[in-house]
Amino acid sequence: MIAITGASGQLGRLVINELLKSVPAQSLVAVVRTPSKLADLAEQGVIVRQGDYTQPESLVSAFEGVDKVLLISSSEVGQRAVQHKNAIQAAKKAGVKLLAYTSILKADTSPLALAEEHVQTEAFLADSGVPYVLLRNGWYSENYMASVPVALQTGAVFGSAGDGLIASAARADYAAAAAAVLVADDQAGKVYELAGDKAYTLNDLAEEIGAQTGKTVVYTNMPEADYAKALEDAGIPGPFAAILADSDTGASHGGLFSDSKDLSKLIGRETTPMKESVRQALAG
Repeated sequence: MIAITGASGQLGRLVINELLKSVPAQSLVAVVRTPSKLADLAEQGVIVRQGDYTQPESLVSAFEGVDKVLLISSSEVGQRAVQHKNAIQAAKKAGVKLLAYTSILKADTSPLALAEEHVQTEAFLADSGVPYVLLRNGWYSENYMASVPVALQTGAVFGSAGDGLIASAARADYAAAAAAVLVADDQAGKVYELAGDKAYTLNDLAEEIGAQTGKTVVYTNMPEADYAKALEDAGIPGPFAAILADSDTGASHGGLFSDSKDLSKLIGRETTPMKESVRQALAG
């Protein structure tokens, strides 16, 4: 039995879809705060259980009879460490034999503020006694593809990454890697640095958007504080805008780059190139 937390989220659903290619639906447990959101998966035979990161006992029940758990990191920045600890302790109580955790690329050396709670979670795992494997996910290409409409309106991609290389990959690539690890044997103790095969700068991204649309699109680099304010002015909540700007700046210090090729090795193919992600974003 394999359980996937955060199963109604974008990554969770993709992981389940990948697993369904090789694992019987009745061997999958989708753990979600609101089970009604996964009625479609329940109809396919997937076991849907209620589980909330803030309610430890609900997680113990959700993990009952489960051999492996994919702990998808919480989206509630600032609350993640406590929520993840709840899930890890629940997995231990339930006798889970392997916990796979979606951490962040190069967590132990990352310059990104986002890394802090992932580092804390990795420490909880190390102390828990639960066998675990770390899936240190790099940046999702979708994080930058959201800027494509703005780039077409303004003729510019904005950011604070300078010339930093970004080895992003499509969310589906990371989902495929998680599924591959969950169905494989002997994964306990492994650490995967997961990133796209071909890195690019935000200037490269701007040029690609321009090339595919026939429009002039440039990259405008901004001081971190100015970029955060621009994101906030665009409607992004202040705390999250600050995190995005910090991550962009982190890219200028190598925080979003890795040449490990762990991701493409796990999925058995090249990762989705930025050019293809742009094409998909333009297609709507």
